[in-house]
Amino acid sequence: MRHARAAQLRTTTAVVTVLVLAATATACGGSSSSSSAGGKGSTIGIDLPTKTSDRWIVDGNAMVKGFTAKGYKTDLRFGNNDVDTQVSQIHKMIAQGDKVLIIASIDGEALGEVLLEARDAGVKVIAYDRLILASNDVSYYASFDNFKVGQLQAEYIVDKLGLKNGNRGPFNIELFAGSPDDNNTQYFYNGSLSILQKYIDSHELVVGSGQKRLTQVNTLRWDGAIAEARTKDILSTSYGSGRIDAILSPYDGISRGVITALKHAGYGTAAKPLPVITGQDAEAASVKLILSGEQSETVYKDTRMLARVAVQMGDAILTGGKVKINDTKQYDNGNKIVPAYLLPPVSVDKTNYKQKLIDTGYLTEADLR
Repeated sequence: MRHARAAQLRTTTAVVTVLVLAATATACGGSSSSSSAGGKGSTIGIDLPTKTSDRWIVDGNAMVKGFTAKGYKTDLRFGNNDVDTQVSQIHKMIAQGDKVLIIASIDGEALGEVLLEARDAGVKVIAYDRLILASNDVSYYASFDNFKVGQLQAEYIVDKLGLKNGNRGPFNIELFAGSPDDNNTQYFYNGSLSILQKYIDSHELVVGSGQKRLTQVNTLRWDGAIAEARTKDILSTSYGSGRIDAILSPYDGISRGVITALKHAGYGTAAKPLPVITGQDAEAASVKLILSGEQSETVYKDTRMLARVAVQMGDAILTGGKVKINDTKQYDNGNKIVPAYLLPPVSVDKTNYKQKLIDTGYLTEADLR
């Protein structure tokens, strides 16, 4: 996500990421930004979707810490997954004189009007993790390589089913995607299908429910309860005698909802093991399930590093520095190509969770008890 929920310095991946951040200004040039009125001591408005996902709390706290260390004030708010609440919060941030807004949108297409207000007030807007759509008034985008996220999930399924090693199945798979109002959803799903589609076309993977179109597999607000209900419906209508071998899930909360439904239907025993189940965000609740053998994988996105990118962007905007970007092609919001900085995601399972999550300080052993 999520779309759809932490400084990674002790693993090779983290070191590479830090070096990329440091080198981008010379390797990619960066984007010059004229300083907004204010500078050091100004207030940065940060508006995130919800507190119900751990990752957004981690993101928010990391940005507050980063901006505070640079001498800025912050105004951190959460929209409770309600579009009107988020719009109202952004109005208030503009009215009180916040100089830069960092927004992870609840509905990517719902902010056009309030961003016009931001533009008229001279406020720069950074879209955080979720691209804001249909607006000319988004200055920058900070996120992960979302297409790669989907590829990592699909590659994990292909590997665990042995499809690359000549195991032709057929295997039954069900597909889940994120919220239809989150632009990342299409990137995750398209990334996954770039790997899975050939196996679906060759019938080595069979979608038992027949539900393949993005509009059929979306999960509004990334809600695990909605995913649980859909899984129960699929099991009752499409799997009277067969079994599901794999679940493409784009987010840990969705994965947990799917697992609840599967266990209710008798999965999770020696006679009827749970399928391969992917996820995203390395939430502690799902990492616990990975360790217990219920969820198979999650895609780890070090949101501490993403927060650092957003802090660098905001600071550069307010001080007239160069905003670091490394992508000027992928992210078309319908009105403009939004210059972006993308970080690499990492696939995590039982074999590497300690190296990627514990040794880097993203989670602690206590978090997983």
